[in-house]
Amino acid sequence: MQKIKVINPITRLIVGGAQETVIETCACINKDRFETQIVAGPQTGPEGELISEAKKRQIPLTLIPELVREINPVKDLIAAYKLVKMFKREQPHIVHTHSSKTGIIGRWAARLAGVPVIVHTVHGWGHHPYQQPLIQKIYIFAEQKTVPFTDKLIAVSTLNVDKGLKDHIGTREKYVVIHSCINLDDFSRPRVDPLSLRKALGLDAASPVVGTVSRLSKQKNPLDFVRMAAQVKKDIPTAQFLFVGDGPLRAETEALIRELHLEQDIILAGLRMDVPDLLHAMDIFTLTSLWEGLPRVIPQAMMAGLPVVANNVDGNAEIIRDGVNGFLTPPGNISLMAERIIRLFKDQPLKQAIVAQGRETAAQEFSLHDMVKKIETLYDELLTLKGITAKT
Repeated sequence: MQKIKVINPITRLIVGGAQETVIETCACINKDRFETQIVAGPQTGPEGELISEAKKRQIPLTLIPELVREINPVKDLIAAYKLVKMFKREQPHIVHTHSSKTGIIGRWAARLAGVPVIVHTVHGWGHHPYQQPLIQKIYIFAEQKTVPFTDKLIAVSTLNVDKGLKDHIGTREKYVVIHSCINLDDFSRPRVDPLSLRKALGLDAASPVVGTVSRLSKQKNPLDFVRMAAQVKKDIPTAQFLFVGDGPLRAETEALIRELHLEQDIILAGLRMDVPDLLHAMDIFTLTSLWEGLPRVIPQAMMAGLPVVANNVDGNAEIIRDGVNGFLTPPGNISLMAERIIRLFKDQPLKQAIVAQGRETAAQEFSLHDMVKKIETLYDELLTLKGITAKT
């Protein structure tokens, strides 16, 4: 029997959790049984790109120029046409889409091409409260019309399921929750000396360091990270701050840092490939996102031994049990986030207890191996329902 062929369309291979999950899944899936490939648009941006990572891991990759993030009727139709042609030519058993717009275009193309099994992962819905109402309605309507021929919706958190049901996108039976997971070994111990890395970054070895790994984008809300830093500094003058990542709001972030006179206190490290080591150079991890799917960086930080203080949004609340394995704060409540960070610095027994609980959460619930096995099992179940025998 032939291998099961799976094609994974996604809009962009930028540095981000959804993109990393797709690459990890394709790299780690049982290659004796499954043959996977990725289809993406060529757009990258200041966030960084993972096209080179997919090639490095020898994952077959096709770039379609018309697959773009923005809604563009002409390009969207051309992209859909090219995907239909590709699916008819490649004859995949499964099309597994990712990201909102390509998730819609890709599933319609798969249906038109007669692909037997169609799956979509909700890494976070494309509609959110910070959009114009018309854009929200367009995305919700498109999802509602696409879900009837989607065999399964994988949600990375139960809160994403709840949001989908609230917006009348499918029924509960359509959903399965599979957390976006990590390679635990990569984050459990540093490969380089954390104090030496601090020195190389311009951080003082003896200072307490609050850090994040994120994007300088509206979703990730970096300006609140800067405002939080200013408040923590009032109580802990020696504190320093490390932001790992880049994005379109870099100029605005730098301007606010200057305005608050934090040039000597906040390091914008830019894009880095040594995230596991950078996490070990921090003392506390924060995430100021306004909306999320399920951010892999939280279990990464937990596995690296960091207490996490994050905004109480979407998947963050699925990972963090407030006051047990981390702290949750309302978006925009910078004072409370700063207070939680200060408390962790001053109460070492509390910090140690939260670190221990966080590591246990990451180890038990966010294993990459377990995630891939769950996806393989789901594929097998859906293929069996369609009367397709998988290679064993």
